[in-house]
Amino acid sequence: MPDLAFEDFVPGTVTTYGRHEVTREEIVSFASQFDPQPMHLDEGAAAQSMLGGLAASGWHSCGIMMRMMVDNMLGGSRGMGSPGIDEMRWLRPVRPGDVLSVRQTILEARPSAKKADRGYVKFRFELLNQAGEVVLEEVNSIIFGRRTQEALA
Repeated sequence: MPDLAFEDFVPGTVTTYGRHEVTREEIVSFASQFDPQPMHLDEGAAAQSMLGGLAASGWHSCGIMMRMMVDNMLGGSRGMGSPGIDEMRWLRPVRPGDVLSVRQTILEARPSAKKADRGYVKFRFELLNQAGEVVLEEVNSIIFGRRTQEALA
């Protein structure tokens, strides 16, 4: 994986990556531990819910997306963390058998006004199902280290 630094993120760039097939077992396992609501645990109860069938917890979907982000972009980068999430929307249920990927759009990139060794990159991350439908949308900034010699020159 390349050593991605602040300078590598160009506003307007769109990248798609990752692949994760969701299973019934992982939906129920995650929900059992972290979000034990009936629509995430039991097909019968889920069929009667507003989701109309068994669906992954939204937090499970966030975790799946985060894993793909680390495996395909953040791991090995000069990422320093995030100041938080600006927007998070769960737009469609994630079902057993769905195959998910991430579409990443760079919205803006700005050097830190206080620390020359870093910059802020604002992203829109979209979790897509196999039909290309957006099931989750997140907007947030991530802090990345700059190539120090160049940043201080």
